[in-house]
Amino acid sequence: MKNSAVENLSASQSPPLSSPSLPALFFAFLRLGLTAFGGPAMVAYIRKLAVEDKRWVEPASFRDGVALCQTIPGATAMQTAAYVGLRAGGVAGAAVSFIGFGLPAFCLMIILSAVYEQTRNLPAFLSIFGGLRVIIVALVANATLSFGKTNLKDWKGVLIGAVSGVVFALGVNPILVIMAAAMLGIILYRNKASPVPQATARNTERFNWPPVYILGVFLLGLGVLFLTDQQLFDLATLMARIDLMAFGGGFVSVPLMYREVVNVRSWVGSSTFLDGIALGQITPGPIVITATFVGFIIRGLPGAVVGTVSIFTPSFLMVVGVTPYFDRLRSHANFNRAIEGILNSFVGLLLFVTLQFAMALPWDIARLFILSGALVALLLKRDVLWVVLIGAVVSAIIL
Repeated sequence: MKNSAVENLSASQSPPLSSPSLPALFFAFLRLGLTAFGGPAMVAYIRKLAVEDKRWVEPASFRDGVALCQTIPGATAMQTAAYVGLRAGGVAGAAVSFIGFGLPAFCLMIILSAVYEQTRNLPAFLSIFGGLRVIIVALVANATLSFGKTNLKDWKGVLIGAVSGVVFALGVNPILVIMAAAMLGIILYRNKASPVPQATARNTERFNWPPVYILGVFLLGLGVLFLTDQQLFDLATLMARIDLMAFGGGFVSVPLMYREVVNVRSWVGSSTFLDGIALGQITPGPIVITATFVGFIIRGLPGAVVGTVSIFTPSFLMVVGVTPYFDRLRSHANFNRAIEGILNSFVGLLLFVTLQFAMALPWDIARLFILSGALVALLLKRDVLWVVLIGAVVSAIIL
């Protein structure tokens, strides 16, 4: 009783939440986006900004938002920015926070893509990107290990991951693989107790219409592209589908994007795709910014804009559309089991892509040295940006 009284007193004495203007939200997340290296690690910095420094959301509400963004597909840090904006300023707040946080990565990737187009055949750049491709193999391998350690908790998870990797290697559509993994999760984990939250007042908020309007505008844009430019329409629908399947964060979009862009459509070569991922690692923001690079290589600036808008719009709509009902959704045991199966499947997908990336490179002693150094640094949790930058310097020297 005494502890409860103290907690209630502390809560009542905590400063009230502030209500930021839309420009304040935009510029706060723009500044944060300029240094948003590290992908999901940026969630901690968003918390410091929104919970501790600005008092835009309560700590409990922020935890709810992180749980939501980790459950639904999409880039976790970008979606967390949208969630904070939604709580602080409604759907308009979510939009300006989301755009502000991602804008620096988009602009820098446009510049880097243009420079890449003009310089990728120069000897110095061939050496640098030759080494960066090796580092990307280490990066994806490390992601596979990390994802596997987090999600493969028993033989059932290992089975789903292994089967998914094999089926994916056989050329089956990744969407079908993910759907099958969800069903396996429901079946194999049917006897597993699934701790779920109780519904709260937050998930009974009245449905609002802005997400529907935004979806309508997006679909209208797709319709215009369908009538005027078939390749851009194909790019837009592909990136939107990839985003809708990227459970577990933006990194799991890599195997989906690689298969469709390189193997199925042959829009870019394997080496070029690896270069795009490398450029994405020296820009702030999520790894799915590779969509900007792919779009630019295919169709210049229009392709970059279409690819970027399409890879992020579904993520944004899911945050603003699902937030009022998230606790209710998580209260269904089969939903949690399906998500578990999906996350298991991505271990197999990432493992297969790691092997594909590795087989696409001409290995020698120098490249093995770069791979070993990068992998050790990543396993020791060194900053990805420094691993990439130092790797570029080493590559220019020894390759």
